Order: sequence, then C-alpha cells, then structure tokens
Amino acid sequence: MEITVQCCKQSKNDPFDDNDSENGTLLPGLPDDLAQRCLSSLSPSLLFSVCHSWRRLLYSPSFPPFFSLYALLSPLHNPTMALHREVVPQSTIVFFSFDPISSSWRPLPSPPQNPSFHLLRRHPSFLSRNLPIQSLTVSNHLIVIAATTQNLFPALSSPLVFHPESNIWFYGPQISAPRRWCAAGSAQDVVYMASGFGSHYQGDVARSLEQWDLNKKRENWGWENKAGLKDGRFSREAVEAVGCRGKLCMVNVKGNALKEGAVYNVGLDKWEDMPVGMVAGWNGPAASMDEDEIYVIDEVKGRLSKYDGEKDCWVKVIELEQLKRAEHIAAGRGKICAVSAKGERIIVVDVRDKPTRFWEVEPPCGLEVVAVHVLPRMISRQH
Repeated sequence: MEITVQCCKQSKNDPFDDNDSENGTLLPGLPDDLAQRCLSSLSPSLLFSVCHSWRRLLYSPSFPPFFSLYALLSPLHNPTMALHREVVPQSTIVFFSFDPISSSWRPLPSPPQNPSFHLLRRHPSFLSRNLPIQSLTVSNHLIVIAATTQNLFPALSSPLVFHPESNIWFYGPQISAPRRWCAAGSAQDVVYMASGFGSHYQGDVARSLEQWDLNKKRENWGWENKAGLKDGRFSREAVEAVGCRGKLCMVNVKGNALKEGAVYNVGLDKWEDMPVGMVAGWNGPAASMDEDEIYVIDEVKGRLSKYDGEKDCWVKVIELEQLKRAEHIAAGRGKICAVSAKGERIIVVDVRDKPTRFWEVEPPCGLEVVAVHVLPRMISRQH
C-alpha cells in the first residue's frame, strides 16, 4: 500500500484519453528495458494516472509489485433468513484484493474445490456467534489455517495457501490433527499452530505446538512438533500468535476479559511467561509490524498502542471512535489496517506519519470484512 491519498476514493473516469500513448512506448527515444528502470523509481499512482503504457507497465509481471489489501469477506448477515428452518449453511467466505492505486476491489481466483472447500462464518443454530476463520500472511503468502464446517468440525486438513505473485491457490502440508479455535501465527517465515479444538477436545492437541517452515523447499514441507504448552487453556478461543523479535506472543482470551499470556522463544524452543505489562494492556486484536513492533487496539476505548519492551508498557499512538469494537488488525508497510465493528469498513492508520493519519476503505457491496492482510498485489496479465 504505497499510496494513501486515493485509498478510499472510487476511480470513475480515466484521467487520460484512450488514444494517448497507444503505441505502447514508455519513454520516447529510450528502449523499454531502460525506460522501465527509470520509471520504477516513480510513485505507482503517477504511473497509473499519466498514460496507458505506464499503467500497463505498473501491472505487468516484470514490474516490482506494490502492496495491496487482501480481505476475507462474508455476505451480510440476514437474521430473518437464518431463522428459517430450511436454511442450510453454505460456504460464506469469499476472497478479494483492494488495489489502493485504482481504488478498486478484485476477486481472487476461486480456491480449489477438491477436497471440498467449505468455510462457515455463521450457523443457523448460533445466530449470535460468528465462527472464527483463522488466516495469516507468511513470506508473501496468504494462508487460511483453521475454520469450521456446517457440522462444527475442523474445515481444513491442510492449510489453504494463495500466492499473489503467481495468482494461484494450493494446499500446504497435511495437519496431523485438524483443529479450530487454535493459536496461529508466524515468525521468521515459519508458521506456528498451537493448542486448539478438533471435532472433540483432546488434551494432547490442546497442549501441542507445531511448526511448518516455508523456508524449506516445497517437497520438504511438513509439520514438526515443538515444545508443548503446560496446559490446554489456549484452546478456548481462536487467538493470534504475534511474532516479534524471535518470539511468539499470545493471550488465551480476546477483549478485556481476565486473561493469561504466554511467549514462545523460537530459538530456544521454550515457553516463557508474558511480561506483566504486556498482558495487562492486551485488550483487543494485535499484530506485529515487520516482526519488530507489536500493536494492539483496545476494542473498548478505540486506542491503538505500541508495546515498549524496555518499559513493559503500551504507548498510545492514536485513539479513534472508528477503532472501537475492532475485531481484527493487520500491520504492514507502516500501516495498521483494522476491521471495524461488524466488518462494515476497514480503518487504515499510517503510523509513520506525524501527526498520525487515518482513512477508511469500504468493503465490496453486500459483503462484510472478516479479516484483512497486506500482501503484494496480484499479477494481472491484462489490465
């Protein structure tokens, strides 16, 4: 997300005539390879706005990709329909990418249907509860790691993976014990899945920790057991395991409820107690920026804070009415992207700016946001 000014505007008209630069020349008098080197240092919004040939370059496979928002979305809830006896739960998750340069949403390719793909967001028997769908980004991949079926079983026996730069979906290595309501996160391009609840409670699963190393060659991918938790208290909810400076940090309950924290030291393969100040201020969704800083939103106050490890305290960045009841956040490229209450919009906060700026992005019509991520834009063969 290199550009912020246009992020919440809709592009209704081309800023240039369709006949402009139809010959496709990037810069008159220069070969295209040299011209591309010159243009690659310019702002993506400038390339998009000046002429068609520059826009085609911006979206070509050979041009360094700018970053975009990726969202898991669900159709807007209709309680009246859900109360009808004949309603059968359907797969309620779709995937879109928001291009901040053109200010437009694009659907991702359909995920593979073999085995049958079914991620349930709501069930007619639980009108007041949203079922968790856990996703994360690792090494420029979008990974869906845990969800629930209509029978309230784990939906995924293998992680579902999307790679934007090749525009394809595929499955990761098979999970030894498929689960939901787990702690999921990543550190140093390694996926971690801790605790969780399968089709029924199992103590060994609830205390387990497994890792999948994406640094390895694909043919060598697999899940590896690591040091287990001391108990199964992290199987109660779907929680974020936030990777920062070689450690995974997590709490076992969402929101402002009394909670426990745990820290996994990746290098030592050892669990540690979470610092008192860290767990005390962890009052909402959290994410790390480049695995260097942890941010959290107090979902009651709408306060975005950054953790100070030296002082063991949370430092306020900004407090906004729009951030109250935030349900999920992602961090990347200097920006915090928060899903607002009920998934009605995405609030983007640029924490690099002084004073801090923010703006809103509305989801596609008829859909609400479940989760967001920051990844390179999809490669387009035609634009």
